[in-house]
Amino acid sequence: MSTNADVGSVTPTSLSHLIGQRQVVENVRVALDAAHQDGRKFDHSLLVGPPGLGKTQVAKVIAAEMAGDLHEVLGQTLVSNLELNHLLLAAKDKDIVFIDEAALIPSEQQHALLVALDQRKVYAGGGRSGKPPLAVPLADITILMATTDEYCLIQPLRDRMRLVLRFDFYRPDEVAELVGQRCRGLGWPVEERVLPEVAVRARGVPRLALRLLQSARRVCRSEGEGTITAAHLKRACDLEQIDPLGLGPVEQRYITLLADGATRLNVLASRLGLPARTVAEVTEPFLIRVGLVGKDGQGGRELTAAGRNHLLKDAGLRESFGDIS
Repeated sequence: MSTNADVGSVTPTSLSHLIGQRQVVENVRVALDAAHQDGRKFDHSLLVGPPGLGKTQVAKVIAAEMAGDLHEVLGQTLVSNLELNHLLLAAKDKDIVFIDEAALIPSEQQHALLVALDQRKVYAGGGRSGKPPLAVPLADITILMATTDEYCLIQPLRDRMRLVLRFDFYRPDEVAELVGQRCRGLGWPVEERVLPEVAVRARGVPRLALRLLQSARRVCRSEGEGTITAAHLKRACDLEQIDPLGLGPVEQRYITLLADGATRLNVLASRLGLPARTVAEVTEPFLIRVGLVGKDGQGGRELTAAGRNHLLKDAGLRESFGDIS
């Protein structure tokens, strides 16, 4: 058992090891098979979905399956054509250029990338010098762009992506399987009942599940023990104020405020001490997605029957760990 490994130290390196996202995996499998059969690069692709669902991992697996190098960059770092050209020219035939948070690529560089894809070359120099820009050919590379907000990409650039991979939230059984796989890879002994408890609190997001697993492991080691138990997980949840549905302290406070009836967003934000945009874009989405909170006809937020039940049964739900005294 590794005593200093991080939960991110072991990750899948082949398509067969990926868990969940079946539609994405099957699309990638077909595209990989076609590329290998034809002896060509992997198709340019757009990876779309909420954070933490494995877009980066899939990009790394594609690079490994194509036996090419992965050139990874954040979209917001491509602030000039110089940075974009440097990125594209560094890649060799069949290499993967992975641009994460692609929606943050500035508009000018989005257009430059569009030209690069269309003409398979980049342009340097020119401008005020009066000389025509120098055209530099690109290798036969693959562009993978990942984003949560595809509408921020210009349509012609989106249209150049031959494959669109849409990531969805994981089912609890998939998250439990993924967490178990990671524990085995790291050599971390874990009680079987911990896996579904982590999964139900992960909100369908593997990244959150692995973070909670790391927290439970931290508690486990702090007590000088080797096997992660339900007691360690419960202690980790108590420390981070995570309830049995995976709600954090702000979300718990939010639904408590709604117990008195429908409330407008600005009032909720004021009582939470947060900007209204933070509440709308960070606090509310999961609560609405799982049906704990709804909106009335006047834009007010209100608890659903499920939300009221969660408030009433919260203490009982905490006993889902069983008797672990």
